[in-house]
Amino acid sequence: MGRYNLDAHRVQRHATSLLRTYGNQHSLPSPWFAAVSQNPPPQILTRPPLRRPQRAGKRPSQLFKPVKLSYEEDKLRWEYFNDHPWELARPRIVLEDDGRDVEKTPAMWDWIWQRQSARPLNGESVIQRQAWLLRNTPLTPAAAYDKARKELYRVRHAQETERRIAKEEAQATGAFFGKGPLEVGMHLENSAFEDWKAWAIKESMALKQMQSAAYTGNEVEEADAGPSEQNLQEELQVKEIADAVPGSKRGQEVKGGAAIHP
Repeated sequence: MGRYNLDAHRVQRHATSLLRTYGNQHSLPSPWFAAVSQNPPPQILTRPPLRRPQRAGKRPSQLFKPVKLSYEEDKLRWEYFNDHPWELARPRIVLEDDGRDVEKTPAMWDWIWQRQSARPLNGESVIQRQAWLLRNTPLTPAAAYDKARKELYRVRHAQETERRIAKEEAQATGAFFGKGPLEVGMHLENSAFEDWKAWAIKESMALKQMQSAAYTGNEVEEADAGPSEQNLQEELQVKEIADAVPGSKRGQEVKGGAAIHP
């Protein structure tokens, strides 16, 4: 059969024919006869899997590139943080968990949502809660996400109300609190705006001076240098006759030479 060698498959058949032809009732088969009969050689005519052809002289560029790991919660995290981008701006505590939040019972989840000082509620709590609802309840992904999100809102609203009442009680007894985050942010914003306003006024004045210098033909540096000596002399001559008032028929009293403009 061409390049295929099938001699190994014919060994047991040839041995059987030899025993039938030349053997007798007292002759025994070889020790390997039963083993070969029970375990024949493997088939060699099976089609081997195709391999991707590789160019000669080209090394694989991504041979040691690690495989991208994906988890079930990755899609849930992307959905939540895409809807709540400012959630990442909240201060967080780097606290490792056991990764088995989806196996917690409803009673344990109630304890997590209500009182757990070592692990504050954040977006990861919503993700783990949604994963638990998807595995243990017949809710759809959208319904589980909506339920977990509303539970977080309810708990945060209760915490905010508790903090506000405690602050009002403390102020009623004479306590004084400094500026809050909003007041500090407004102060920084106002200071930055005032700095920008001063810079904008300075830049606008410089731009106007450049435009006026372009029309008169003078440079900005000459305008900033102040009046020249000739201009000062002309101003003094004009001032000498500016205060004279014609109080008689002689008319205006001349006390100095008039300004002469070439």
